[in-house]
Amino acid sequence: MRAAKDERTARRLAGMREQRKRAQARWRLWRRLTVSALRYYGRTMAAAAISVPFFAIGMITHPIGVRFGWRWLMWPGQRVYARLAAAARRARENRDAYIRDEYKATLEAADEGEPIASTVRRAPRSHHAYAGTSTGGSTTMSTPAGPGFLFNESASEMEAAAKSYDPAGMMHVHDTIKGFPEALASVANTFAILARKSDEEFPLEPEVGTSLDAIYQALQLAIDEAEEAFKTFRVVHEQDIRRHEDPRNNAEEGWDTTNNQ
Repeated sequence: MRAAKDERTARRLAGMREQRKRAQARWRLWRRLTVSALRYYGRTMAAAAISVPFFAIGMITHPIGVRFGWRWLMWPGQRVYARLAAAARRARENRDAYIRDEYKATLEAADEGEPIASTVRRAPRSHHAYAGTSTGGSTTMSTPAGPGFLFNESASEMEAAAKSYDPAGMMHVHDTIKGFPEALASVANTFAILARKSDEEFPLEPEVGTSLDAIYQALQLAIDEAEEAFKTFRVVHEQDIRRHEDPRNNAEEGWDTTNNQ
């Protein structure tokens, strides 16, 4: 079942890579042909501009050529334009033929390319575990380890800390909420780093980096909301916060309800 699943995944990824390569090749073909056409139209316009003086000269030389039968004096502007336009058209045809040949060669190379899944060996199921070491005749059990990090464990520890959170005062909550934007920025940077590594260092498909970058963008919005939450805390508890930050005669606790019962 695992081999069949790997084969289906390999075929699907190969098809996606093939479609992406063909789409990129078609885009390059269309772009280069468009540039070639624009170059041709530019040369024809330049040919027309160059031919204008010859049209003016032809207004004088053409009647003389007709009178004496000298064809080289007749229609000088038309002949100059036709020659320059024909040269531009031949250049475009040769350029377009070369571009289409490169496009066909790119498609043939894509068809002959061997999927990476057929050449790269699949990692074993235990590639994240390290073998236990023998100590005093006993061998410890294999535990997850390796060069990476377990993001879910760090998040679980943060969740557990929030469940057991019992602040001594609301100013402690104030400082906690104040640190939310910085904490979320660190989390967002984690996904940004992984997205960059996925594109530049890891042998992963581009879609993986795009998905991680989407998470990073979403967390940027969460950072803005965290900053708004801190501003809201400061506004609605402005008087309470002022009593702690700027106490009257350093004896503000005299107004504590627990001291006036």
